Amino acid sequence: MISLTSPVETWAHDVPAGVKLAALSAATVGLFALQDPIWLGVALAGAGAIVLSGGLRFARAAARSLRILIPFLALIAVWHGVTGQIEAGLVVALRLLTALTLANFVTMTTRLTDMVAVAAILLSPLRRFGLSTRAFELSIALVVRFTPAIAQKGGLLAEAWRARAARRVGWQIVMPLAAIALDDADHVADALRARGGLDQTP
Repeated sequence: MISLTSPVETWAHDVPAGVKLAALSAATVGLFALQDPIWLGVALAGAGAIVLSGGLRFARAAARSLRILIPFLALIAVWHGVTGQIEAGLVVALRLLTALTLANFVTMTTRLTDMVAVAAILLSPLRRFGLSTRAFELSIALVVRFTPAIAQKGGLLAEAWRARAARRVGWQIVMPLAAIALDDADHVADALRARGGLDQTP
């Protein structure tokens, strides 16, 4: 989710990252305090309105990012349907949809550098005890850079498998993908060492 970006500029891009992240944290706590499906439905509608305020193109991109929830929502529906806890399942599903909708909105409208800056501020008390927070700050950027790259390489491996085998692609590409990820990580580590390590990386 942290690698999501907005296809257009919206009003939320001008809101400070700290304000958006604080509001997201407060909203998430509020969602877990709600137990009534009706109020959770109102919260989901409000989250949808916030997303729509960024325009239709932005809303379509945000909606596409929610497709990852489909298997989880299906599992929730099956489990709570079998156990007869329909209302409890509805509460979980609405809470999950609303929380991720809001989180995606914040992520899509916040630059990575701003998120790292907020993390640096929150972790600053640790530096008083002599602890370096640079590794954690850098790890955020690395996750964002690695995630789409690994996903793209996984897609290429799947295409290569389909071109050479009649069977559906499955676990067979896991090991090659892991090897690619480790190789990429090794190259990044070499680059960091060449620049003086974590403490001196700008």
